[in-house]
Amino acid sequence: MSSPGIDSDSGPIVPPPPKFESLARSDSEIKARTVLSDVDPWTAWFYKPHTLIFSFIGAALLVWASCALQSEEHDVDPALNTKRGVWAVIAVFLGYCLLQAPATILVRPHPAFWRFIHGIAVVYLVFLTFLLFQDRDGARQFLKHLHPDLGVELKERSYGTDCRIYTPERSNKFSNVYDTLFDEYVVAHTIGWWCKAITIRNEPFLWVLSIAFEFAERSFIHMLPNFNECWWDSFVLDVLICNWFGIWAGMKTVKYFDGKTYNWVGVSQQKTIIDKARRALGQFTPAYWDKDEWNALQGPWRFLEVLACGVVFLSVEVMGFFLKFILWIPPLNPLNSYRLAVWWMIANPAIREYNMFLQASGPAKLGAFCWLGICLAIMEFLVCVKFGRGLFPAPVPSYVIWFWSMVIVALVLFLCGWTYRNYRASREKKLKKSL
Repeated sequence: MSSPGIDSDSGPIVPPPPKFESLARSDSEIKARTVLSDVDPWTAWFYKPHTLIFSFIGAALLVWASCALQSEEHDVDPALNTKRGVWAVIAVFLGYCLLQAPATILVRPHPAFWRFIHGIAVVYLVFLTFLLFQDRDGARQFLKHLHPDLGVELKERSYGTDCRIYTPERSNKFSNVYDTLFDEYVVAHTIGWWCKAITIRNEPFLWVLSIAFEFAERSFIHMLPNFNECWWDSFVLDVLICNWFGIWAGMKTVKYFDGKTYNWVGVSQQKTIIDKARRALGQFTPAYWDKDEWNALQGPWRFLEVLACGVVFLSVEVMGFFLKFILWIPPLNPLNSYRLAVWWMIANPAIREYNMFLQASGPAKLGAFCWLGICLAIMEFLVCVKFGRGLFPAPVPSYVIWFWSMVIVALVLFLCGWTYRNYRASREKKLKKSL
């Protein structure tokens, strides 16, 4: 008899390499495994598991924060204890995710960073679930626990009340244009589309999303006064200036990283202090760069898959405005920035995982970040539907109904015609082979 792990004929049985914690073997996974298997001696400690050490550190912090070793006389404020307890629960869960959550194909600046982002996404999903079980006023007042300035009704600004470019009766003859140019949304538009370009990495797809969002804005004017913009604001300032510059800068960034040679040398092997510092800062840049192949025109099914990704993107964009209006969150409140930052951090690995899903030759399923992104989009939509009931009495304009009806009918006819053409081509090919 051979001992365990030994084959009498062929020697020791080599155990199969551990599977990377993604779903399907791909070039991105191979690159990630290579980066993680070849670490510098100076930083090797940070890539080894230290779960017990961090568990003891976390336990010590909990003992200190909870005053567990002090007398009960210190627990004089039940409301404060409840609030601190909730934050401690979140901190413990994020600590668990930091150490044990599933990995993704992104490894910079460190895999633990993306495990932490995974935890934040789950916390946001749980928060939206809790919010969904409140009533509208209760949800608005609950947000005051996150920021004291919330819970106050907002006055929505309409940008389309006066669309004149030249206003001779005012001291500033171009005050309408001036006020719009220096609005907070101008900078947000530009930075937002730069971030989207880095995430999606496909210029035609980005332009389709940019124009589609403007049509979405025009479709919801009867619900949100904030969407009521002048023609030159929507299609000149937004699309042709802000969005164009953001997409252009983003694609320049994409081309820079795409054309870069990725041959990383560890910090310990750098000769000068400047080189060591440059390599340390390089840890916050990508370890490799994926070329996402959307191929929307590859076939009807691929077209629908890419279209679904675009619909999710647009819904996240639009739901942000509805959440602000329904839950009384001012545009400059930091909660809006936190939400956008969380979504961008989720979208980067989610889009990579979705692209891997599209390119998989065999059976595959969505990655963790991609699944979380879809769930978060659904939950935000449900929150808006529930709390928005009764807030939008104005009927849907007939031109909106007609426009989107024609778009849907045209899309269905286009896909049916495309499918039928592919079917005929496949049938003719089979007939030629049989002859």
